[in-house]
Amino acid sequence: MAAAASRGCGGVWRCAWQRGAGGPVPAPRGQRAVTFNARGGVVQPEKCGPWVPVVGLEIHAQISSNSKLFSGSQVQFAAPPNSLVSFFDASLPGTLPVLNRRCVEAAVMTGLALNCSVNKKSLFDRKHYFYADLPAGYQITQQRVPIAVNGSLSYSVCTDNKMSQMVTKTVRIKQIQLEQDSGKSLHDDTRSQTLVDLNRAGVGLMEVVMEPDMCCGEEAAAAVRELQLILQTLGSSQAVMAEGQLRVDANVSVHRPGEPYGVRTEVKNINSLRFLAKAVDYEIQRQIEELENGGTILNETRAFDSKLGCTVPMRDKEAKQDYRFMPEPNLPPLILYDTKSLPANMNHQQVVNIDWIHERLPDLPSVKRAKLVEQYGILPEHSFTLLNEDGLTEFFENVVNQTQMKPKKVIGWILKDLLSYLKQHSLTVKESPVSSFLLADLLNLIEKKEISSTAAKQVLSELWKGEGKTPLDIVKEKKLELIQDQKELEEICQAVIDGQENEVMAIKAGNRKVLNKLIGLVQRETQGRSNPVLVKQLLEKKLSE
Repeated sequence: MAAAASRGCGGVWRCAWQRGAGGPVPAPRGQRAVTFNARGGVVQPEKCGPWVPVVGLEIHAQISSNSKLFSGSQVQFAAPPNSLVSFFDASLPGTLPVLNRRCVEAAVMTGLALNCSVNKKSLFDRKHYFYADLPAGYQITQQRVPIAVNGSLSYSVCTDNKMSQMVTKTVRIKQIQLEQDSGKSLHDDTRSQTLVDLNRAGVGLMEVVMEPDMCCGEEAAAAVRELQLILQTLGSSQAVMAEGQLRVDANVSVHRPGEPYGVRTEVKNINSLRFLAKAVDYEIQRQIEELENGGTILNETRAFDSKLGCTVPMRDKEAKQDYRFMPEPNLPPLILYDTKSLPANMNHQQVVNIDWIHERLPDLPSVKRAKLVEQYGILPEHSFTLLNEDGLTEFFENVVNQTQMKPKKVIGWILKDLLSYLKQHSLTVKESPVSSFLLADLLNLIEKKEISSTAAKQVLSELWKGEGKTPLDIVKEKKLELIQDQKELEEICQAVIDGQENEVMAIKAGNRKVLNKLIGLVQRETQGRSNPVLVKQLLEKKLSE
């Protein structure tokens, strides 16, 4: 039994949970389940293995705001400990919460983007529990009536190694709620003590609760990545997982087909898409092995150990914790309006208008992908890669606008050459030593037939050095211009033909594919300074004589 999961299709997630014949993908209620085999192909439900994995997610996204949810304290990553703490954040007696309008608007915006119903009246509650970094002894959240409910999120996974084989899936969004973040405990093992930093205490969060509609780690990672792109597009959250701005709790269970859902475990605070995929797949495998060996699954909280690649127990949840939820007495109900319900004499600056926010929503990632495909004629999977890499879409469009090369060719240089180099050197698009202007300049030399594609790759490797040279400077310095003397090219072609008797006989016998080898040999002789199209014409002419 194994979990097959990898990332492919140019940034599109590929997922196949396999056991024997394959693994099932649970469908939303009323729909037939779909199952993928080891190669990602769809198999019939009756051929499934004896276990059905079920995955649900709870995602905490830090709201992009200058101040906290209920106080005026500044929000800043990696600030000196306890330097951004108000009296309210520290829960001093007599302090009262003041709701941050920006956080409300961000939550409404996110709810609309995720196809949710936004409640015009939502309530705040106290959730009581004790942690050293929770000074009030409770968290202000929205347990009874959250700000948004009943939404959906569509995401794509790749079903096999063919880049065109993509499947769009949908996960239901149960609710989105506003709540406070806690502080942070810093453990000093050397001195055997724990220190508390309250800078994060009171920072505004949106908790996005997804229904258990997923079946494996890669589906979970794909859904979270799509949500991350949406949040970043809206500007409601920067959603940088490395800075704790997007944290995922995964609820995982397995059951036999036709039986109720099994006992679930919760894997807490996962801060990377790669770790999320690994944690979920490991937990599915662990639970199946435990049950097949006659054991039982505990309702417990676990953590993912990235070094060991496994989940480890944190605490059990068998004795249900009583959070003693109660209405927050210091906050009235949150009332939102739309254009119809907005009173005529109401000051627009004092209310949040749902319709006003809806009208100003930007194009979401799915719409941007469709526009890229339609406008530039690129493949759908290429549009996923452009959006998945921060700044790559803008880079691509800048190159297209500055070059004579067709977008379909430009995308090849962007994805195969530029992106592979950046990943190899762990650089972001913004850190690229080759600007969009330089790449466009290089591609124009190809289009003008001044250099070959082979020579262009040599020029690109020189540009990576960041020495301030232009593509034309490098071409002249390295003498990479195309050979314009056709007589010289004919002599080189003839020399190659004379030295490859077997290949020549194969071509004359009808094997035209061998011609590519001769073209390659001419390219080698000219050090990439020959036009392949012209070389092919000259070789064909000589071979027909």
